[in-house]
Amino acid sequence: MILPAFAAGFFSAAARATTLDDLGVTALQAVTTNLDGRGICVAQPEASAPAFEVYPVSVGQPTGLFTYFSSLGYTNGFPNNVGSESSHANEVARNFYGMTGKGVATNVAHVDNFDADYFVNTYVVSNLTALNDLVVNQSFIFTETNGTHATVSEQQEIDSAYDDYAAQYGTIFVSGAGNGGPVNPSATCYNGLGVADYGFGGGTSYGPTLDNGRCKPDITALSDATSYSTPQVSGGAVLLLQAALRGDGGNDTNSASDLRTIKALLLNGAVKPVGWTNGNSAPLDARYGAGVLNVLNSYEQLAGGKQNPCSTNSVAIGGAHLPVASTNPVPVTSGWNFQSLASSTTNDEVNHYFFDVSKGFCTITLVWNRQSGQSNINDLNLFLFDAANSNLVGCSTSLVDNVEHIYMPELASGRYDLQVWKAGGSGIVSTSEAYALAWQFVPSPMLAIAKSGTDAALTWSVYPAGFRAETRTNLLVGAWSTNNLPSPVLTNGQAVIWLSPTNDAQFFQLRQQP
Repeated sequence: MILPAFAAGFFSAAARATTLDDLGVTALQAVTTNLDGRGICVAQPEASAPAFEVYPVSVGQPTGLFTYFSSLGYTNGFPNNVGSESSHANEVARNFYGMTGKGVATNVAHVDNFDADYFVNTYVVSNLTALNDLVVNQSFIFTETNGTHATVSEQQEIDSAYDDYAAQYGTIFVSGAGNGGPVNPSATCYNGLGVADYGFGGGTSYGPTLDNGRCKPDITALSDATSYSTPQVSGGAVLLLQAALRGDGGNDTNSASDLRTIKALLLNGAVKPVGWTNGNSAPLDARYGAGVLNVLNSYEQLAGGKQNPCSTNSVAIGGAHLPVASTNPVPVTSGWNFQSLASSTTNDEVNHYFFDVSKGFCTITLVWNRQSGQSNINDLNLFLFDAANSNLVGCSTSLVDNVEHIYMPELASGRYDLQVWKAGGSGIVSTSEAYALAWQFVPSPMLAIAKSGTDAALTWSVYPAGFRAETRTNLLVGAWSTNNLPSPVLTNGQAVIWLSPTNDAQFFQLRQQP
């Protein structure tokens, strides 16, 4: 394999005091106990050796948390003779697990800090050794040796190496998309998560991929460059893994902690920014992926538990697959499933999930792997039918992506048939495919106002997350704004804002935004 040179995005790391609030981390900590990354080992490969190492003091972590690896050897001490300190590595670490910065997962069990060249050649390319690290943060990109963007053939070569490793060992690779131009490898691999940046003023890299037009990036977070939004998503993956492994998603911890389940939950919990869009054949936005990371939303869907399909049926290849006879619905409207679906050379196969829902919005994400050693993927699609009249109300039918995604901001009350469909025929990669499915069918939160003594209290449900209270003094002039509103206090699953009699706001609303 010909490896391009590594390049990292060296951008100033401006502090964002509200980042953990905006990403749902603060609310998650308010509704759970000790969900901080404990028990999860992670890896942090960094470019530009010999300067690739995290300085433990700079991120408020003990030296014993780290092992440093390069072609010169490995050590648990700092400073050492296998590398030297990197300011870029320090800032990535602060966003990932740092105690002194904006760390999402501050109590990880161990950090393997690699020189990126050594890491890729020793683990990803050779594909012989399994990491002890469940999540690998990659805040670097691949380029050609002359410093330009990787070619299509190089991208495909890199993607294949990462996909094979992830499929074989279950490793979650979280990779920065880059800071301009098309998404860079390895954020283009099928089985990993490619991360863009929502706070970078439009300069983040964008999709689709150069090889076959797949939707990348997968998700965004809030920072000032993709080098620093990527570790926020890595931290989110760590929190969900910890929750899954300790049983927050039910007894089937193997399914709950599978990389496909974690990826589906992260994407499905993301909040849609202004301007987000997708289409039936392009499931994710070319700039924002599924949206902006919100770990509370993802956790609440995990906590809904694993729910099996209501029924399964076979249909002729390419034939209609309308709702089957309605059965008892899935008992939760926020949840997940990890399941296999088998088609054949003569039939497509469909799993049906029925839901009774109230008026609100829905988000549904389907994820499966590109299998090890394969250049193609099985074709799976999502369909949402009105079970009462068999009308199709939404679908995601990409031929090239291994992610399907449905987002409907307004869904009428009723019973719906959510279908996971697998194509049959002579072109299938395999008869059976394991997939992860995450969903939320939820009413939009209602804003309530009540008097308490001389004050007034604004309240709304914490989940679904991503909603903010806005105010204005006049409906005829001016605009809605969060100005002069204090931050909400989170208590008993409710967000509460206390207003004094001196507050001149007269009108209030909730708006969903990152």
